[in-house]
Amino acid sequence: MNELAIHGGPRAIEGTLPSFRDASGRTFGIEEEKALLEVIRSGSLSFLVGPKTRQFEQRFADLYDVSTAVAVANGTAALHTAVIFLNPEPGDEIILSPVTDIGTVIPVLAQLAVPVFADVDPLTQNLDPASIEKNITARTRAIIVTHVFGHPADMDAIMAIARKHNLFVIEDCAQAHLAYYKGQLCGTFGDVGCFSFQQSKHMTTGDGGMVISNRSEYNGRGLRACSDKGWPRERGGRDHLFLAPNYHMTELQAAVGLAQVEKLQQFVDARVASADRLTELLDGLAIQPVLPLPDTLGVYFFYSFRVDTTQLTVSMADVMKALVAEGIDGFIGYPGEVPLYSYPVIRERKTFGTSGLPFTLPGVDPQDFSGSVCPVAEKACKETVCMWWTDRFEEKHLQGIAQAIRKVLTAYGRG
Repeated sequence: MNELAIHGGPRAIEGTLPSFRDASGRTFGIEEEKALLEVIRSGSLSFLVGPKTRQFEQRFADLYDVSTAVAVANGTAALHTAVIFLNPEPGDEIILSPVTDIGTVIPVLAQLAVPVFADVDPLTQNLDPASIEKNITARTRAIIVTHVFGHPADMDAIMAIARKHNLFVIEDCAQAHLAYYKGQLCGTFGDVGCFSFQQSKHMTTGDGGMVISNRSEYNGRGLRACSDKGWPRERGGRDHLFLAPNYHMTELQAAVGLAQVEKLQQFVDARVASADRLTELLDGLAIQPVLPLPDTLGVYFFYSFRVDTTQLTVSMADVMKALVAEGIDGFIGYPGEVPLYSYPVIRERKTFGTSGLPFTLPGVDPQDFSGSVCPVAEKACKETVCMWWTDRFEEKHLQGIAQAIRKVLTAYGRG
């Protein structure tokens, strides 16, 4: 059992782990089937004529105790809707994390705002409030706070900074369904909260997203119109007040969402319980699990842990290959082995034709993405193992995962 699977030994994990990619790691049942069949039989697949989308919005608004919820096509669309709601001037700056999905920065670039990357806390890999403060300039309009890995960011400190500098706050809760910071749901601290229901999320509609707020209007713009072509439909007739895309959710997505949201607490509870159990099983091993802050509830989109690479006899790439060979479903670093700003779209300004906009706008002084912008994030991306998580893990799976990690790190550790 001690010989690594990559060298011909037996795998630590028997069979295949439950995966978000299929029914083994997703929980669907008669409720989703019934809701979908109802929509199909009605012949009304669009929110324009069917009731499901509005019902889903109301159910989500009730869950988060907010006045407004707008269903959209996906999580990136949710964030773009929020940035359109803010309505930044070209060249305005929005601070965000380099440890998040590219979908967090696309909306910023799409509105010709300039992304400014603040560094992260080494333990949680969420935005470091001190780095946010350091990066605020006269052009800063907003902060996008990603609750990465499903663990809440330090919202007390972040909101204090936002109030001090009069900044709009968008919470990216794509990975943080029902996460709590000091008894309050993530997504309800800032001006807008954004969610994704993509296949891998805690609840899923395949794709889809939601924007929530206690503001239905900001600076004369309606939140709903920001995802609906700038169209105030409640007035009747056609009237497009500002530039906005069409990000409608379908009735089919909403039908699945209505069934899934009723199971969301069960999904989250199962993810947290299995993650806590794995942390127990890994106790004593020379790794640093990425855990939620005290007095918060992290909901484990991934289960992640840091490895001290100075204590390895091989590269992290070799460690990851060995873990995968043992049956682990994971990868190195999030969003990868380098932070967001290392990708060509940002580093080489591959945005609008050859213009380099918004980085080349007059008066804009962008960060130098050829150098080390956020050293803590850069180090974390190279040292963190991210494992896909699901509510369907059982004790046998957790035992196998723990055995695989222990086996590989024992084989490749200096101790």
